Amino acid sequence: MCEPILMDKETTSENEQPNNPLHGVKLATILDVLVEHHGWDGLASKVNVNCFKNDPSVKSSLTFLRKTPWARDKVEQLYLDLLKKRKQ
Repeated sequence: MCEPILMDKETTSENEQPNNPLHGVKLATILDVLVEHHGWDGLASKVNVNCFKNDPSVKSSLTFLRKTPWARDKVEQLYLDLLKKRKQ
């Protein structure tokens, strides 16, 4: 499975955002992990947006998610839920 890629401590100060689990994780990485885990169909069933349903691609999804805060929030929450599940 694809593990999340975090920035190393040399490029990010631990004090910048110590309570933000998404700090340093790129949206592209989040999307890659979710697609690998759920697949495009599974992702589309959890977040109801056309860019996951009709001819999905990482590029088109990233463009949409960057412009649509509510959809990005749902995708980020899905990623956090997945990380929480993996820790158990």
